[in-house]
Amino acid sequence: MATDWNFLQELVFNFGHQLATNPTQYMMEQAFAHHGLNWRYVQFEFTEDKLADAVQAMRVLGFRGGNCTIPYKVAIISHLDGLGESAALMEAVNCVVLREGQLIGENTDGKGFLQSFRGVAEPAGKRVTLLGAGGAARAIAVELALAGAASLTIVNRDAQRGEALTRLIADRTAARANFVPWDGQYAVDPDTEVLVNATSVGMNDATAEVALAYDSLRADLLVADVIVDPPQTALLRAAAERGCTTLDGLGMVVNQAQIAFGYWTGIEAQPGVMRDALQQVLQGE
Repeated sequence: MATDWNFLQELVFNFGHQLATNPTQYMMEQAFAHHGLNWRYVQFEFTEDKLADAVQAMRVLGFRGGNCTIPYKVAIISHLDGLGESAALMEAVNCVVLREGQLIGENTDGKGFLQSFRGVAEPAGKRVTLLGAGGAARAIAVELALAGAASLTIVNRDAQRGEALTRLIADRTAARANFVPWDGQYAVDPDTEVLVNATSVGMNDATAEVALAYDSLRADLLVADVIVDPPQTALLRAAAERGCTTLDGLGMVVNQAQIAFGYWTGIEAQPGVMRDALQQVLQGE
């Protein structure tokens, strides 16, 4: 038998819910194959009370790290050994990296979003309204604030979570921040320049509508959505019909995946390989 064969694969994980339709697994494994890496990306679903056990299992089995998505981006922090700078500031983790035997939480969501955002506009000086206050929202809010956004309005149904994110932005960045309770159909403030849906509404459902007064969407707005599947959500379609500039979630996912790939492997991934793989899945090819 040739001596260069290696049948012991390196493993990374993804923890979350509704993973059967999450295309990240295919995208990552196409990138591993492209770069000649004997790695696997394995997805796991479990109830929230099993999170501690799941993290411990990854330690025992020697996983090199992984991702976590809804609903674990905040809850996983207490089960890790430490946090990178951005994850500590955001208090949310979407990427776990094994470094010198320790599991360190990082956050690539916000960086991926910011890179995609800069393809259509510069965040400096912008007045932003953010729908949601979960893990993705926290990452996006912090990165936009650090990039010079003038103000962020946090709109959320859970007042405690929304107010916590508002305090985080106000206390740790130079951006102004205020909280608005999400009660009924939210009407976008006339001063808003950028509207971001950072909730899970629209995931795997092209007809799901965010609780928004759609007649408050103006043609001069930039409307972004973090949903990947489908990339054209009901919100983005409605915004486009009203003349808004729109930004889907594809770029954010590819960008953050490229960053995570580098954390795990030490190799700079080819973003075109990841984007092509993602589009293959979404187009049913």
